[in-house]
Amino acid sequence: MNRTEFIFATAIILFVAFALGWFANWLVHRFTRVSQADMGELDKMAKSLHEAEEARDQAITYVQQREAELTNQLSQTEAELRAAMDGLREARAEAEEMRAYIERMNAG
Repeated sequence: MNRTEFIFATAIILFVAFALGWFANWLVHRFTRVSQADMGELDKMAKSLHEAEEARDQAITYVQQREAELTNQLSQTEAELRAAMDGLREARAEAEEMRAYIERMNAG
């Protein structure tokens, strides 16, 4: 093999390697490219996710407000119950005193 044949063979091998590399690059980009339909679908999913997160945040806020209201209402109800129990206790004590007084008056 003389020098010209060697250069020609090397040039063909390099050209074939270049062509295979270009073809492989084209295939990779062809299969990994994102289409407009896929981008539209991703945008729709991102919008839906954002709306779901906003709805979740609103629900959490509502639950927290409702919990605070119910806690306040429970505290008020417990205070009213304590006041009613105290009043009932005083009424029972007063009724016992009245019974004792009436029995003393009837006895003598």
